Amino acid sequence: MDALHAKLDALERSSGARALAVAVYDTDTHASFRRDADRWFHAASTIKVAILLGVYASIHHGWLLPHSRVHVRNRFFSAADGSTFRVLADRDGNSELYAAIGKTMRVDQLALHMIATSSNLATNLLLDLVGLETVQRTLDELHVDGIDVTRGVEDERAFEHGIINRVTADGLVQLLRLVAEERAFSPELSHEMLEILHAQEFKRGIPARLPGAVRVAHKTGEISTIAHDAGVVYPPDRKPYVIAVLTEWSPEATGRSATIAEVSHEVFELLTHHDNSGHDNGAENG
Repeated sequence: MDALHAKLDALERSSGARALAVAVYDTDTHASFRRDADRWFHAASTIKVAILLGVYASIHHGWLLPHSRVHVRNRFFSAADGSTFRVLADRDGNSELYAAIGKTMRVDQLALHMIATSSNLATNLLLDLVGLETVQRTLDELHVDGIDVTRGVEDERAFEHGIINRVTADGLVQLLRLVAEERAFSPELSHEMLEILHAQEFKRGIPARLPGAVRVAHKTGEISTIAHDAGVVYPPDRKPYVIAVLTEWSPEATGRSATIAEVSHEVFELLTHHDNSGHDNGAENG
């Protein structure tokens, strides 16, 4: 772990990142790693994992069904002053969803769009459906700290008033541990959330430098000065580990995803090398 700290210190300097926070929890060995893991960052789209949790809390309590239908509209109210705003299609991860405006879509379809293609329209529809209070109360009831959900996405008026969604690396790992360990409501609902996270289409971060046999259930987030990725990594023949990599940059900086991928690679090498070393030592001692 000391070696990993040194490598990440060097990577932060060489990449030009303003900040690099990492949290890891290994469900196989129960080892953990934290580097600036309680530092707050603008959440960007990683906040959508918390909203997914709020949606499935509503399903768990029987307030919603996965196949409940939602009217697709593009008119939302700002958390700052109640003024209306719309989500621009050219700033959305899934512009195809806009063809459904005026129709209905199922809750589970919107949840998939929210995570897999990072649709902001799907996100705001689901957040309006379950409510900010439900999402934050769910986090509190499950004892997840380090995540603040205060508004929908693309709420520029709220942003101007300093109302932002915030996360820490430790908070995202806490949340994803609940899902990975099937402690979020029920094993069945945890599994459904994991399947949605496995459908993530943006793979330039955590998965990019991992072997092809490794599955990753994750959520990315990127805006002008922020690039994040957080997820559950499933190496073959061992239990998964949970990782969150949060970064902050100058607006003109490049190499953001490559830096996250390098952190992910270093963590993978550390954990799987430990596995292999343990097996080798066992063979020698035997």
